[in-house]
Formats: sequence, structure tokens, C-alpha cells
Amino acid sequence: MSAASASPSTSVAPASSLAAQLRRLPLAAQFSAGLLAGFAVALSFQLWPEWRHNPDLSHGMFMPLVFLLLLNEARSAHSPRWLTPCDASAFAVSVLVLGGLLALCAAGLYAAALDWSHALVSFMLTSALALLTSAAIVVFAGENVQLVPCNWSAFVAAGLWLLCTPIPPGTYTRLTLSLQLWISENVLRTLHLLGIAAERHGNIIDLVHGSVGIEEACSGVRSLISCVFAGLFFSASLVHRPWARALVIGLSVPLALAMNFLRSLTLTLLANAGVDIAGTWHDATGFAVLGVTAVLLGALALFLERAEKKSAARLAVPSAPGTTAILFSATRLPLRVLATALALAFALLVIFTLNTRSAPRRDRPVPALASVLPSATPGWLVVTNDLFEFRDALHTDHLAQRTYVKSTPAGEIRIILYLAYWSPGQASVSLVASHTPDACWPGSGWIAEPIAAPRAKLIIDRRPLADAEARLFKLGDSPQFVWFWHLYDGHPINYRDPYSASELLRIALRYGFRHDGDQLFVRVSCNRPWSEIEHEPLLARFFAHTQALGL
Repeated sequence: MSAASASPSTSVAPASSLAAQLRRLPLAAQFSAGLLAGFAVALSFQLWPEWRHNPDLSHGMFMPLVFLLLLNEARSAHSPRWLTPCDASAFAVSVLVLGGLLALCAAGLYAAALDWSHALVSFMLTSALALLTSAAIVVFAGENVQLVPCNWSAFVAAGLWLLCTPIPPGTYTRLTLSLQLWISENVLRTLHLLGIAAERHGNIIDLVHGSVGIEEACSGVRSLISCVFAGLFFSASLVHRPWARALVIGLSVPLALAMNFLRSLTLTLLANAGVDIAGTWHDATGFAVLGVTAVLLGALALFLERAEKKSAARLAVPSAPGTTAILFSATRLPLRVLATALALAFALLVIFTLNTRSAPRRDRPVPALASVLPSATPGWLVVTNDLFEFRDALHTDHLAQRTYVKSTPAGEIRIILYLAYWSPGQASVSLVASHTPDACWPGSGWIAEPIAAPRAKLIIDRRPLADAEARLFKLGDSPQFVWFWHLYDGHPINYRDPYSASELLRIALRYGFRHDGDQLFVRVSCNRPWSEIEHEPLLARFFAHTQALGL
């Protein structure tokens, strides 16, 4: 039937418990609800380690409870919307179901290429749950089901899962770096306005009594995600007018940025006064930012709802019983489509899980990294670097780096060889990828310069190496040419863009299904281009040793 011929639905949801209503539903609806509940529980277990150990996602521990609260809020609406027949709603269900299945397939392929712990896998699994849950809401809001009304609270319950999953590494790195530089730049401007001498190098602010670094944890990503999460939750549970909901959500982003800026400025001023800001001050201000932003958003939502209730009481007019109708098919076909799609999703998960094979190198002993790096080398001054301070950030104790310096008539040559190793299951691929020079060096003041070929085909001692990621950075007038490789399960991960989702899918199709592989990161950096150092015996010895490790 057409929209022009539709009439408002006057049916009202049965005043019964959810469990009692589920028992009265058709078998297809019960089957769909059960599979969705199982999917949500399984995803919660998948994301639990991130919720526990990733400060940016600590609010995710409340997500299962928030999900149930918002579904209950949706069902308790005074004027529930039940859907009556129309092609548009059927089309919406089809698009949501198809999107959910495609997201699930992408998650399986990413797991095949990398690991089930990779951020993209978790993100795509969460996207699949959000899309399939949204499709279920449209189906369950049908007049023939009347389980969950079609309203804002229900769709926020489905969408909030996306704010409780790791951000894809490329997006996270760009967002973090942008926030780091924005905060450090504005803190520096404020210090100058206050008459405090300071200068900035990347995300590091040099003060008279020391330096303050705006690190990833202080970039504001945590407060930004948590504040948007709180804004959406309050918009779905405390206010009911669209304009009030838009205001609460719209203010969440600038409020989070402003509060994190105040925190960074406060810590910088304390450091300038000689106060040790590590530990108590750092953590206390972080929790204070989260608490204050949540309280301010909640107070705003309550104020808007109270004002709206007073206005509604003055302007209220009697209304006819019933609800506003939206069109939907009255047949049971949508239920069958949803049940079939969820059954297919379950089958896909089983197939991907069973065919993701264990890595053949799982029991491989940890290589002696120090022995891979040449020690005494004729003509070179060799310095072994201590990397102890980076062990916690990189989640590994297996690190080695040596610096080689040689004086020549054309000037000094400085080569740095670096190795890092992770045993199977020790760290996710996304964690290793998040500490490449692309991600870390700009925050230390190095500026990335464009180069003609970001992928280099290097030859050493007449042996071609796996394609290297090539970069050029500058710190002032000092150049640094960088070549690096990321190996997973003994195979170089050859991608043109370390953060490209499409490239990771290509890796899945090329390398097949596997998981639990060890990881090796190899980096060569030098103040001279490759053409000037490629014939150095030092490098030939180094790459002869790394050949046994898969490079």
C-alpha cells in the first residue's frame, strides 16, 4: 500500500514483561532474538580485554547494562511507534541485513590476514552487531510483533556499541596526532599569554624547569569518545524532544575538547611550578575530566527535560489515543528474512573460526635479537642503545637497537638498526602497527617529508629484499631516511598503506587463514639515502642474519 493511503495505527503494545511477550512471539522472532543475544554476549567477551586494559574504552564495561537499559527505555515509551506496511521499511531491513553480513565477512577476512585481536576485526564485528540489531529493531517494531518500538532510544542502544570498540588503527593514529598537536599548540599560546616562556617541538613543550609531552593518553581521545558516549546515552534516556537531543549530542564534542585542554594546561602550569605531575596528578585530572564532563552533560539533559515538561504542561491539548504509524509489511516475511540472515551470520562465524588455523611457528623460540645486530664493525663506532623505557608502551621485552657512526670526507654517516619481537599472542597486530615511524615520530618533532616512492625495492649483497616501507623525516635541517618491515608469522605484511582497510583485505586473500603468529619489526634509519650505504658490509651482515627470521 502507498504512504498516501496509510492510516495511523491504534494498536498499543501489550503491557506484559519482555520474557512473557517473547514466549508469545512466532518461532522466527524467538530464534532471531536468541541469536542476537548470543552475538552480543560473544562480542562482549571479545571486547572485554580492550575494555579492561584500554583507557579509551573503559566505559565499554557498562555497555551491556546500558544496552538493556535503553531497550527498556524504548519499550516504556508512552507513545510507542509500531510499523505498518511499506516498501521503504522493507528496503531498510534489506540494506541493514546486507550491511551486517558484509561487515561480518570483512571481519573474518581481517582475522584471516592478521589476527582476531586486531582492531579492525573488533570494529567490523561490532559494526555487524549494530547493523543486524538495527534491522531487528525495524522488524520487531512491526505491528505483527510489537516487541521493541521504533524510536530513538532503541537505535541508540544498537549504535552505542560502535563507541565501545577499538578505532581502526589508521583513523586512531590520525585522530590522536591531530589532537596532540592541537592541544600542545593551544597550550603554548596560552602560556605565552600568561607570560610564561615556552617553546614547542611537535607534541613536546619545553619549559624553564623541564618538558611536558602531550602523549597519546593525554590527546583527548579518551574524553572525546566517553563524552560522546555519555551524550548519546543521555539523549536517549533523559530527554525526548529532537532539538534537545541534538543539543546534548552537539555539545558533547566541544565540551570534551575544552575540558581536556584545561587538564593539559593545568598539568603544564604545575610542571612549570616544579610539581611532579606524573602519577597522582596525571591520573586524578584524567578521572576528573571524565567525571565533570559526564555530570555537566547529565545536568544539561535534566534541565532541558524539566523545562520541556513545564512548557508541555502549559501547551498541552487532548490527543486521541493511539500512536503515530510508520509503514511496514504486515506479513511474516521480514521475520523470516531476519532469521535467515542471522542464521547465515552464525554459520559465517563458525566457518571463519574453524578455518583460522594456528600458526606453524607458534612454539618457535624467541630469537636472540642482540646477536642479529653486528657488534664490533671495522671503521664504525658502535653504540648499543638501552630501550627499557619503551617496553611498557610496546608490550614486549624483546627489543634491540645499535647505532653505527663513521666519519667520511663527505661528512658523518649514522646508521641505526632496530629490532622488536613479539611472541604469538603477546600483542595484537594493530598494536605493533600503531608504533611505526608514521605514528610515533611526528609526535617527537620529526616532520614527514613527501617522497616519490613510499615503497622501496632494496637489494643488498645482490639479494632483493621484501618491499620496504620507505619514509623521509626531518628535524630542523637533519634528514632521516627510514626503511622498515613488519613481519607476521614469518611473512612480511606488504601493504602500500599501513592503515588501509582495503590493503588488509588484499593480505587476507593472499596469505589465507591463520592466527597466533609471532611478529617482528625491523627498522633501518640513516642520515644518508640508500644509494650511499647499500654497499656497506655492515648492512650485508645485518640482512644475512634477518633472512633466518623471515626477511
